[in-house]
Amino acid sequence: MIDAELRARYGEPALLRWDGDVTEAEWRLATYNPARTHDVTLLITNGGRLALIRKPHFAEGIWRPPGGGIHPGEDVRDGIVREALEETGLAVEPVRYLLLAEAVFRHGGLELAWHTHVVHATTADEELEPHDVEEIGAARWGTHEELGGPLRERLLATGRAFWRYRVALHDAALAALGYRPGRRG
Repeated sequence: MIDAELRARYGEPALLRWDGDVTEAEWRLATYNPARTHDVTLLITNGGRLALIRKPHFAEGIWRPPGGGIHPGEDVRDGIVREALEETGLAVEPVRYLLLAEAVFRHGGLELAWHTHVVHATTADEELEPHDVEEIGAARWGTHEELGGPLRERLLATGRAFWRYRVALHDAALAALGYRPGRRG
C-alpha cells in the first residue's frame, strides 16, 4: 500500500535487494513490533545540505538520514511530513520516491521481509531541532559527500549488519540523486 501511494505521487523508484544475517539484538530491533515491516528513510535537502540524525544509542560518530514508519491508515505524505518534523523539526515537501529496498533479515533460522522506502524531500527551513527528544539525540546538516564518504566508512567499520544495510540504502539513494563520489552532489 505504501509503495503504491509513493509511486502514484512521487514516481518510480530504483530497486535494491538486500539479504543478510543479523545479530540477535538487530533481530529484536526489527521485530519488536510484528505489525511493522517497513520504514521510510528521508533524504531531506536544503540546497547542498543533507539532514542527518543521531539516536541516543548510536555509537560515537554514527549519523544517518532521518526516517520512521507510516502508521496504519495514515496518508503517506502526512507520515513523511510527521516523521521529518519529529526527527528534525523541519517542515518538508516530498518530491521524489528514490528507492525501494526489499530486504530479508535472517537470524536463527528465521526470516523477516522488510521494505525501506527512500524519499527525497526538500525544505526551506534552516534550523534543525528534533521534536522527539527521547528518540533523537541530535540533528545536524551534513552533505552528500559526507554520507557517501566518511559516514559510510564509519558505518561499515562497526561490522553490524544493519549498518551494512544502511550503507547499501545510502549508496543506492545517492546514486538515484545523481551523486557520484568526488563530484559535488
